[in-house]
Amino acid sequence: MSALEAVRRRQSWSKVTPEAPTRDQLLPLIAAAGRVADHSSLRPWRLIELRGEDRERLGAAIAEATGDSSPSSKPLRASLLIAVVASYRRSDKVPRWEQEAVASGVAHVLSLLLDEAGWGVIWRTGGYTRTAAVARAHGLGPDEELLGWLYVGGKPGKEPGRRSPVDAEAVLSRMPAERADDAPAQEPRTSDACGKKAKKKTKKAAKKAKKRAEKRKKAEKAERRLRKAEKRS
Repeated sequence: MSALEAVRRRQSWSKVTPEAPTRDQLLPLIAAAGRVADHSSLRPWRLIELRGEDRERLGAAIAEATGDSSPSSKPLRASLLIAVVASYRRSDKVPRWEQEAVASGVAHVLSLLLDEAGWGVIWRTGGYTRTAAVARAHGLGPDEELLGWLYVGGKPGKEPGRRSPVDAEAVLSRMPAERADDAPAQEPRTSDACGKKAKKKTKKAAKKAKKRAEKRKKAEKAERRLRKAEKRS
């Protein structure tokens, strides 16, 4: 099966059977998922497998986070849960948002590989993923955040409902042409060590764009004056 066919066939399975891949079956899939684009090869991610009583501990942590009196039964919907953790590294080149994107990419590719291997998968999240109680249950460090869990199990006989196909023409466009009256682009917000450098580059680019626009306006004015002079003569 080609990569294109695997992606086209992928779907989320909200209900799965009790079967689940073993650790030995998971390891080669995780190694392959780690091949996602990763600026500076920081590998800002890690995975945690939850089986058996691990899921009950998570249910208790969710109850603590949400203020419920009884443990949540959500983690019991699959025999295997794989927690996806963004494990941020210090870097002057790679901001936190980009590192989180890498961790998300690993989770998505792993879900594709599991689906292709015959397992049913769904990526579940929730407002409690970033709570202190759930973080403690997973043993997260101060520079780590939970992105959710891959619920993994056997595929039941009934196929899940499919989403409507993507209209590629509607989401793919060309970069708009530059115009003389275009305002300089707004500076992006940054919250990491490379923010100052990015701001300087953005300011320089904005100044250059403004100068080019001013030159065009002057040239247009000069051309209009020349045309008027020609008409008078």
